[in-house]
Amino acid sequence: MGDSQAEFVKGFQEKLDGKVKETELSLLTYWKEQLDRVLAMKPEGVASLQVNVRKVSDMMGNRIKMMKRE
Repeated sequence: MGDSQAEFVKGFQEKLDGKVKETELSLLTYWKEQLDRVLAMKPEGVASLQVNVRKVSDMMGNRIKMMKRE
């Protein structure tokens, strides 16, 4: 492989790694916000907390299904 090809591949890999990291950070931030909402709700009992956690879990499950379809 020539020097220019090696530089192109290296640059492309760095750009791809940056994009993957940016996307992962965005996703983690979103789900952390969802969990922080549940924490802030101050549920009256375990059942209420379970309902809220189940909602977040269902949202995550739906997102996983959508990602698998793509």
